[in-house]
Amino acid sequence: MERMPGRLRHLYQEYHPLVWVLAGGTMFARAASFMSLPFLALYLARSSELPPWLIGLVVGMGALAGTFGGFVGGYLSDRWGRGVVMVTTLYGWVVVFIGFALATEVWMFLLLNTLNGLCRSFFEPTSQALMADLTPPEKRMRVFGIRYMAINVGAALGPLIGAYLAWMSGTAAFWLTSAIYLAYAVVLTGLMTRYRAELSSQSGGADRIRVGEAFAVIRRDLALGFFILGGILGHIGYAQNESNLPLHLDQLFGEHNAWYPTLLALNAVTVILLQMVITRWGEKRSILSNMMLGSGLLAAGLLFFAFGGSGWWFLAGMFILTLGEILLFPSSSLFIDRLAPEHLRGTYFGASNFRSIGFFIGPAMGGWMLGEWGGMAMFTFVAVIAGGGAVFFWWGHRAWLRQQAAKAKDAPLPQAFVGK
Repeated sequence: MERMPGRLRHLYQEYHPLVWVLAGGTMFARAASFMSLPFLALYLARSSELPPWLIGLVVGMGALAGTFGGFVGGYLSDRWGRGVVMVTTLYGWVVVFIGFALATEVWMFLLLNTLNGLCRSFFEPTSQALMADLTPPEKRMRVFGIRYMAINVGAALGPLIGAYLAWMSGTAAFWLTSAIYLAYAVVLTGLMTRYRAELSSQSGGADRIRVGEAFAVIRRDLALGFFILGGILGHIGYAQNESNLPLHLDQLFGEHNAWYPTLLALNAVTVILLQMVITRWGEKRSILSNMMLGSGLLAAGLLFFAFGGSGWWFLAGMFILTLGEILLFPSSSLFIDRLAPEHLRGTYFGASNFRSIGFFIGPAMGGWMLGEWGGMAMFTFVAVIAGGGAVFFWWGHRAWLRQQAAKAKDAPLPQAFVGK
């Protein structure tokens, strides 16, 4: 620490050490996932006779499982503690990716991607809730931005390594992914033990509320419901990146073209370079305006994919889409944090995973449309759907304002929610 430059030392000391470990672990874990899973659609297309819609179903099964697993995982993290859920999930992930390396039948890939989705739905909401537990409210937008930047550092490295490993061996990426998750699990186990007392005081508390009561709280929250509906529409559009975009590029430019890993790398590098700049810009604006603008940029990027006749169109579309996700996704995490009661933060982050149904619908629906109508019609349609999510975000924001007014008419609104 003494040799660390002053500015970096100040940044490091702003947040709890576990926040940085979670961000770093997220980077390595996401790099591992991006070495393998984005290429799953291409692997199945090139090694089987499956139609595009069935490939989309296989890819989307993880998201479907995550839709329902997130609420359970988040609730358990509130009840049993973040560390127990996160460490157990990481060891489960190790087994899943070993299974991917050994799988030979389509049903095996379906089962394993379902389990992968469950693991992600348990781990990611819990890690977000823990980062929020350990961070003062006024710094959480930036922490979620750091987390999202870490995800994209991994996403930049993963496809490049994955493309090389796929050229060497179809299963090498799965084996390496399992090894990285195992290392992360071992490190996190040690740190959770070290900070056990502090974590016990920071998180948990749902032992005073049963799962049925927690679900009832979630079900009655109208603002959360609108937010989830808007998220589903946005995820239907964004899901095309990891499912039907590579198939569309294969149709346009032939198999074994380099455009898909290039686009994934551009997406990640753009986030790395612009995340903190845009986050600071977004901190001066309301969460609603950030989410609505993000939805519009996401839709615009998808339209570039629809009408792209050359690689440059796809590069421009990915850049615009990435600006949208930089605004949309961290702001969404902050919105959930503001909605959630302290003792149900994990449950709320888990419930927000119901948005993942868009990642199930998107690949299957987009794959069918790609096969029947072609890429232009498919991407135009999903662009309209993704842009429509902004309407539900607006309704959710209005519902949140009404909830706040009902709780305390004289209480000032949090600055981040004040419309600009």
